[in-house]
Parts: sequence; structure tokens; C-alpha cells
Amino acid sequence: MNLRLKGTTAMGLVACMFAAPAFADMDAAKAFLDSEIGDLSALSRADQEAELQFFVDAAAPYAGMSINVVSETIGTHTYESTVLAPAFEAITGIKVTHDLIGEGDVVEKLQTQMQSGENIYDAYINDSDLIGTHWRYQQARNLTDWMAGEGAAVTNPNLDLEDFIGLSFTTGPDGKVYQLPDQQFANLYWFRYDWFNDDINKADFKAKYGYDLGVPVNWSAYEDIAEFFTGRDLSRMGVDGDVFGNMDYGKKDPSLGWRYTDAWLSMAGAGDKGEPNGLPVDEWGIRVNEKSQPVGSCVARGGATNGPAAVYAVTKAIEWLEKYSPPAAAGMTFSEAGPIPAQGNVAQQMFWYTAFTAASIEPDLPVMNEDGTPKWRMAPSPHGAYWSEGTKIGYQDAGSWTLMESTPVDRAQAAWLYAQFVTSKTVDVKKSHVGLTFIRESTIQHESFTERAPKLGGLIEFYRSPARVQWSPTGTNVPDYPKLAQLWWQNIGDAMSGAKTPQEALDSLCADQEKVLIRLERAGVQGDIGPVMNDESDPSYWLDQPGSPKAKLADENEKPVTIAYDELIKSWN
Repeated sequence: MNLRLKGTTAMGLVACMFAAPAFADMDAAKAFLDSEIGDLSALSRADQEAELQFFVDAAAPYAGMSINVVSETIGTHTYESTVLAPAFEAITGIKVTHDLIGEGDVVEKLQTQMQSGENIYDAYINDSDLIGTHWRYQQARNLTDWMAGEGAAVTNPNLDLEDFIGLSFTTGPDGKVYQLPDQQFANLYWFRYDWFNDDINKADFKAKYGYDLGVPVNWSAYEDIAEFFTGRDLSRMGVDGDVFGNMDYGKKDPSLGWRYTDAWLSMAGAGDKGEPNGLPVDEWGIRVNEKSQPVGSCVARGGATNGPAAVYAVTKAIEWLEKYSPPAAAGMTFSEAGPIPAQGNVAQQMFWYTAFTAASIEPDLPVMNEDGTPKWRMAPSPHGAYWSEGTKIGYQDAGSWTLMESTPVDRAQAAWLYAQFVTSKTVDVKKSHVGLTFIRESTIQHESFTERAPKLGGLIEFYRSPARVQWSPTGTNVPDYPKLAQLWWQNIGDAMSGAKTPQEALDSLCADQEKVLIRLERAGVQGDIGPVMNDESDPSYWLDQPGSPKAKLADENEKPVTIAYDELIKSWN
């Protein structure tokens, strides 16, 4: 079977094959299954046909309707827009224009629809990072009530919500599901497996540091490994040019904010214990009360955004960027920095999105073996000195279908059918082979991914492991993601540029966040689940309490710990 179907050729064929018929029927559905799905499905062929028969029948009242949906531009959504949307039209008679735009533009369109009440799009795939926003503003339909009410007739009886691995990310404190996951990817540790297993490298590392070279469990070990490889001559291994022990980016740009809101502080240990996010203090450093109302961001109000663990996190990021990364990295954005490890001169990266997997397994890359297996692997990210067991250790993006209350019911119903189609068990295994962004347990366990796992550098092993629960998106402590997220890149950028110290930048960030929280409290727009700010106290009061915010450690340099990658994988099995 061709598990590396990518593209333009296949997409063009599907677009041609599924020109919409005058009416929807099962002939188009069967043609789609024959040409596009085959045995890459969690369902048998009979069950695939039964599921698509539901879409044919449920869509009948909407045949001929044209709807508009939007998502950010990544490979998974390109596949949906160019392959699955035309197939859906052929099967149902509903024409879908699936726009692909920048992530920031998606949020901007969503904000505009929330503020104006104008129906710009009939459905959005927007990150579950907005779950706190959607729950508090109540401008997104909660899908639990929707599926039992106005959406009941168009809800797939085989949807199987329990099969979605990220459903806790899209569930509010009220227990209602507000978004349906469409794609997920985590930020993990990436490293050169071949370099780490080289006998000379291992012997030299052991001689210098006194312990074995392996996957770093903590930041102290990561730092030693970064130092060891930076400037090392690996020409004997066919590596040309300078070698670096770390990769990151630091340009003052909106994407710099993602680097930090996407759980960098949690990796350091700044937040409290809890799944999917720390309570009462989350990885943004925002504290909530027992009613899930935000009460502060600065340490003086019980938050942790400017606490010692956060300062340690930013300080280390800057130090590693300056000492161990390519000189150009400090001036790069997220998209510019992403491809660099695959160019072959980077030993490891603390914070690497698995969304880059597909682009990192191209056969001609210097990080690939001739047999199609990668020279690199991914593993759980190491944790910082303030981290303790039970605290989240990283971020998982969960782009999720969202239906706004301002969308007319019939258009929302048609869009809901499309959302369920592109996340259905019929198509999800194939879609996941294209985009490698997993949302269903049945897909992760599919035999085709057991077959493909050796060529994906640990991605399948991670998603099948118990470790994955420690990676989660932004949670419900953040009451207005669009307003608060933009504050991060501006303030962190000041620390990156040297305009402010990490402490000064984080003091400014938490103060800016509290200004937004205070405005929301005064406006009362989020009702009795909006912010109610704590009075300010001497920071020592909160630092003396158990949990987050955590008092400064006398020594932030832990004893370094590593683990052999192959032993790590065995422990998961």
C-alpha cells in the first residue's frame, strides 16, 4: 500500500473524479472508498458504506447548499480542502468552500464574527486553546446540547466521542463539549539518534560529564548535551559545516508568543499539578478560584507568570539560544526555524512540533537513511528544575471544529455534517497518514501505523504511550485567548532582544494580562464565570504557599539525568 500519498497528484485525481452529481447517492460514496480510502480505515468496507449512507441520507435537506468553512494552512487541512471537500460534495450534494489562511487570520475572523454577530464562516477549525474563551462568552454552540437538540438529526450515530483522544481539551468546566478535534500534534524533544548512538560520541561524552549520553530527562542534561555537540567535528560521520547543540527561534514576531504560551513555562515546572492543565495555576501562570474564575496572573495576586520558575524558563531559553544555536536562529520566526533540524547540523531540539514530521522524512534529506528510516527520533521533552510528577510537561495543538451561535441553524447543520465527515472513522486513518496529526484512538492503533512506525521516528510509539496525557493545549484558566495571547510575543520579545531582563519582561507581561482581566471583570461580559481579581499581597505570602507560584530554588542546576532511547520505548510497551 502507498502510505506516503501526499499530494498534488492524488488530490488532483480526487478533485476530477468527484465533480458533484445532480443528486447525492451512494455511487459517489463507493467511488470515493475505492479510489481514496481502500483499507486505510478503522472500519470494514461494509461499515464504511453504512457510515457514508448516513451522510447521504442526513444531507438530503441541504443538497445544493453552499457553505464556507476555514482553517489554518497545514498539510492536514490542505488534504481536507482539496480532497475531502470535493468528495463530500459528490456524496452529499453540499458544496464546501474550505478556505486555508494563516492561524492568526483564523482567530481574527473568529473575533470579528463574535464582535459583529455577522456570519463570516459557517464553521471554524480553531485551536482548542480558545476553550476558556468559548466557555465564558457562550458565543460558540456547545456541542453537547447541539447534538441532543438542533443538531440531533445531523449527528453521526457512529461519531464515537470516546474515540477522540483530545476531547478533554475541548470540554469546559461545565462538562459540555464546545469543539470537536480535527487534528492534533505535540511539541516533543527531537534528537539525532545516530549521533547519540555513535561509540566515539558516547565515550567522549561519558569522559567529559561522567554519565551516559542519552535522551535528557531534565534540563541540566539537555544543557550538557547542547554544550557537548556545539562546535563538535562530526565530519567523520559525513556532517559538513558547523554543528549546534540546540535549535530555537527568537524574532520579535507573533509566532514568538506561541513558543511560550505553548507551554514552555510548564516544561520548566511553573504551573500546578493537574490534567489536562494545572489547577489552580496553569502554565500561563493564571490562577483561578474554585469557580474557575481568573483571580490573578502576577505573584502578588497568586499567579505565577512572573514567578521564579517562569524567570528560570525564559532565562534558560535565551541562554541556550545564544550559546548553542545557529547564529541566525535569534532572528528567525517559527516557520523559518522549523525546517532547520532536518538540514542535518543540529543535535537536538527541546521544543519540536510533531507537525514537522512529514517534512522531516523526505527521502533526500541529510537526516534520512537510505532505507527510508530517519536518523533522528522524538521523545518526551525534558523538564526543568521546578517540575514535579503530575505537572504537564508540554503542549499539544488541537485544531477543533467550532460552530458559532451567530451561524444560521441550517448552515450550521450542513457544516456539522462536513466536520463529522472529515473526522469520521471512515476517513481518519487515511487523513492521518497524509498529515500525521492524530485525533482518534482507533486510528493510532490501526495496523497500518504499526507497519509505518519505524519510519516515523517515535511518533507512533509516543501516541500509543501513557506519556501522551502530559501534553495538552491551553486550558480554561485563560478567559480570552485572542486578547491575552498577543501580549506574550511583545513582552517575551523584549527579553529576547535584551531590551529587558527576563524578570522585567515577565513583570510587564503579568501586569498587562491583569489589565485585561480587570477590564473583563469591570465589563461583566463573561457573567459569573469571568475574572474576580484577588487583592494584591506581598509576593512572599504566595511563594510560601504550597504549589504554584513556587519560591526560587537555592540551586536551579539539578543533577543531570539521561535515559537510553531504546529503554524508554521498552518501558512504554
